[in-house]
Amino acid sequence: MINRRAFMRSGAMAVFAAGMGGVPSFITATAGERKIIHPYKKTKTLVCIFQRGAMDGLMAVSPYNDPNLKALRPGLFMSPTASEGSLTDLDGKFGLHPSLSSLYPFFVEGRMAMVHGVGSPNTTRSHFDAQDYMESGTPFIKNTPSGWLNRAVGLTGHDATPFSAVSLTNALPRSFYGPQDVLAISNLEEFALQMKGNPQATKMTAKSFEQLYDQTSNDLLKQSGKESFEAMKMLDLQLIKNYKTVQGVVYPNSALGKSLKQIAMLIKMNVGLEVAFAESGGWDTHFAQGTTNGLFARNLKDFSESIAAFWKDMEAYQDDVTVMTMTEFGRTVHQNGTGGTDHGRASCLFVLGNDVKGKKVYNQMGTLAKENLEDGRDLPVTTDFRSVFGEVANKHLGLIKSENLFPGWKGDAVGIMKN
Repeated sequence: MINRRAFMRSGAMAVFAAGMGGVPSFITATAGERKIIHPYKKTKTLVCIFQRGAMDGLMAVSPYNDPNLKALRPGLFMSPTASEGSLTDLDGKFGLHPSLSSLYPFFVEGRMAMVHGVGSPNTTRSHFDAQDYMESGTPFIKNTPSGWLNRAVGLTGHDATPFSAVSLTNALPRSFYGPQDVLAISNLEEFALQMKGNPQATKMTAKSFEQLYDQTSNDLLKQSGKESFEAMKMLDLQLIKNYKTVQGVVYPNSALGKSLKQIAMLIKMNVGLEVAFAESGGWDTHFAQGTTNGLFARNLKDFSESIAAFWKDMEAYQDDVTVMTMTEFGRTVHQNGTGGTDHGRASCLFVLGNDVKGKKVYNQMGTLAKENLEDGRDLPVTTDFRSVFGEVANKHLGLIKSENLFPGWKGDAVGIMKN
């Protein structure tokens, strides 16, 4: 009877909409007969973007004045001088890739900072394992049942709404596994209230819908069904269908652009969104990486313009929103024989928000001399990712018992967030 696919892990809930059957018409018709829940008050929202595939941080935020970089990357090296490239100088040491130009104004304004040499203490070069360790927040424990973002939701210290944690993805990310209820929605409009259903569905009552789930023998499915029902009642379908961005804002027509646009919708609907998750793929640049053109530059441009559009669209909400990016590891310092880079160790990440101590590239990096490289080939991890994730989440969301966010780990914060 239920043609919606659900993915449930340790009590967490994910609902997949577009491309996977959508929400059953009898559910939407029944929900349509119920009064919409009054919007929740504005909350702080942390937006996390995972760059899957291992982004080359040495090219995105390049230590261009290190002579070793040019020697090791003769075909990929860029600098702020027009004859060798067109990086934007940030501080005399690091330069921003030209495809990230949309983010540069936020850096100048002091709203954005980068952390370089960041990564996991686990030395795996497997995409799957590295992502698993980073999203669980336990780099040396493979079977951790929960993800760090699910734990963050549980440490906010107050009751959650059905939209407290939402991933705008087709599948529930590892970060959201765990006991807290979360949603994975690929398309808000498909998930939202649908007033038109099949004739029989429109005759069903809310009572009969709830009875359907009350009668199920699977307690987890019962809870997930009720949470889905409550979530659908909170969405404003007309706002979604007729959504208007802040004047002049145009989101890229890409997976990331669409995801961030829908996150903006949820924030503006005041449904209690506190943790949002989106993904950007295609960062595994083993060959033909390019400099100002090519796959890497195109991915960076989409990444940059999607975030810039989202931030400008958040005009009235910027005090309550922080964006943080992440990637499982970086790329080798030495370019390979096919004009690309292979799996490495450390990379960089971006943090954007009004509570960020910006206009700075935080790093503890040494030179790229061979004796300083890990295994003689990689930028070493000098900042544990938990130092950044923990500080950003704790300061922005105001977590209680924050020592439980990353079990068994004690480390110093980077100092990237304002007090």
